[in-house]
Amino acid sequence: MLADRAVVLGELVKMHVGPGRLGLLWMWAALAATGWSVVGSGIVFIEQGSDFFSGIAGVVSLVVGAAVLIPAVVFACLGISRDREVRSLLDAWGALDRDPERDRRLRMPGTSLTWLLLSFVLGATGLALCVIGPASARPGRETYGLVALMMGVGMVAWLTALVGGVTALAHRRWVVRVLMLGGSGTGTGAGSVPVSPADGRSASSGHPRPASGTPSPRSDHSASSAVAAPPVRPPNPAS
Repeated sequence: MLADRAVVLGELVKMHVGPGRLGLLWMWAALAATGWSVVGSGIVFIEQGSDFFSGIAGVVSLVVGAAVLIPAVVFACLGISRDREVRSLLDAWGALDRDPERDRRLRMPGTSLTWLLLSFVLGATGLALCVIGPASARPGRETYGLVALMMGVGMVAWLTALVGGVTALAHRRWVVRVLMLGGSGTGTGAGSVPVSPADGRSASSGHPRPASGTPSPRSDHSASSAVAAPPVRPPNPAS
């Protein structure tokens, strides 16, 4: 059970705060910022256009920008929803038991710190664009489309930084609550009852435990069944 728990938690942690997840988040953010930049350029074309062709160019820019922006926002929202499911699975699998030796590899403090630092830099840049852009605009020099372009890119950067910071803090909270303190699940200390991930029943509810040195065919059969069909989601320890 502990070996299966270590494998599943390792994959879940990679899905939650791994480098691939960080790169995917920044990729959708870059696409969203690019799409909004094209939309803002279209607004500037329409606002400053003095002929028919400028208006056509503005409309085309709006369509192209929306075609890039909308899918990026949708996939970013799907990623946030998947992160919530991953955190739920991390809590469930982490509550099965304690395994301090294997759990050290799941803490990943360097990865969490990288998430926090990059999110801080990106958030500061986004806030600067949202505040400095409108504050430095002068009537007659900067158009409303240019201000909207800067504020939109800054808002995308700020929201991406917020998602990254929340993800890093959630992982650190899970490490402290589940891996270090043991959470609310069953443990290996005194008075704890081991839980079988195959059927969710405690060991004391089955047949009597054989004496020391006596082989147990039933336990061998249960172990082979558990290896043959590992559960997708761990049972509720409270049951």
